[in-house]
Formats: sequence, C-alpha cells, structure tokens
Amino acid sequence: MQIRVFWEADIKAFIAALFTPSSLHRENRGRQPWVHELRNKSKTELLTQLKDLKAELSLLRVAKVTGGAPNKLSKIKVVRLSIAQVLTVISQKQKAALREAYKKKKFLPLDLRPKKTRAIRRRLTKHQQSLKTEREKKKEMYFPMRKYAIKV
Repeated sequence: MQIRVFWEADIKAFIAALFTPSSLHRENRGRQPWVHELRNKSKTELLTQLKDLKAELSLLRVAKVTGGAPNKLSKIKVVRLSIAQVLTVISQKQKAALREAYKKKKFLPLDLRPKKTRAIRRRLTKHQQSLKTEREKKKEMYFPMRKYAIKV
C-alpha cells in the first residue's frame, strides 16, 4: 500500500487549474469560432469573416472534385456550419437593431410582432373584452348587486 503526501498549496493549485473558465469549455482545436465570440464582433468584421469562410468553402469544394486529402473533405461540414453560425449572428443583430428602432413607434412590422397562432392574434385584447356598452353601465348603476347581512 502506497501513501502519497500532498501539500495543501499543491491541491489548491490543482483544483484552481481544473475549474478555470477555459478548461470548463470544450476545446476549440482551430475549428469554427465560438458563437459568443461572434456576438462581440462588429458587422464589418462578421462580413469579412463570412467572405473568408465562403472562399475557404469554394477551395474545399474544388479540392473535393480534384481528389484532395480526406482531412479537407471532412472540413467542408465544419466550414458550412461556421457560415451558418455567422449568418445567424448577423441576422440576429439586425433584428435586435430593428426592435430597438421600432420600440417607441406605434406600429411594428409583421416580422417583429409575436408569432403566436392565427386564432390568438385575432382574439380581442383584455381591454376590448372589459369594455361595456352605455346600456350595460346604466343597468349596473341602477340595479347594483344586492348585499345581504345575516343577524346572528
């Protein structure tokens, strides 16, 4: 039976290394960028990255036709995914900017309104449901709900 002795400082350093933010994420081995990194970039940076990725994809497709290395063929899927991620981030940023622009306006464009279902969209609003006609208001005023008290 072997007994190992560790110093408290060594154990603390080991635990700190285990739980650093970079070690908690899966490793990014030169593949597509993380989406949270893409969100921090400006629109021009995103567009240049998109252009580069599309150029890389076209080169990979040429390599596929000419019989390139197998590692290049497997990279096509990764590059296509990266392009999709960049396009998604661009469209999300555009939509967020539009939402901000239309925040104080009276009407919203259809694509910024909540989707819901057709039936729900056509329903009356709570305010419309609570409205009463003049006749209903008078009837309630002249004939209020009767209150009874029981003598015990």
